[in-house]
Amino acid sequence: MFKKGTKIYSILTGCCPKCHQESMYSNKNAYALSDTLKVNERCSHCNTKYRIEPSFFYGAMYVSYAVGVAFGVAAFVISNLILGADLTVTFIAIVGTLIVFMPVIMRLSRNIWINMFMSYDETLANKNKKTS
Repeated sequence: MFKKGTKIYSILTGCCPKCHQESMYSNKNAYALSDTLKVNERCSHCNTKYRIEPSFFYGAMYVSYAVGVAFGVAAFVISNLILGADLTVTFIAIVGTLIVFMPVIMRLSRNIWINMFMSYDETLANKNKKTS
């Protein structure tokens, strides 16, 4: 469904936006809280620099707001409209969802942000295949 070469693949997997060969993060597990936002300096496959400029990922805060709202709306729809919970339980479900998915939301926001500025390059993805 989501294949290499698409932005959605890079966003959902957190891989290099240029070659899709390795993870941008030092630890693939978003719930390793001490490493949630630790981004590698460069891609070891295509040498893409992830931190384009100092404070590059500050822009991901704006994306994080939109992603958080989407998660909150999903929690509302599931708890209130589908399960028929009252407003107090719905509010608790929204807050709980945002707390539980906070590391995922932060990573998704960074992935979306960097993919707004970089695109997949098939020549970089195939770079090491030709030399080996």
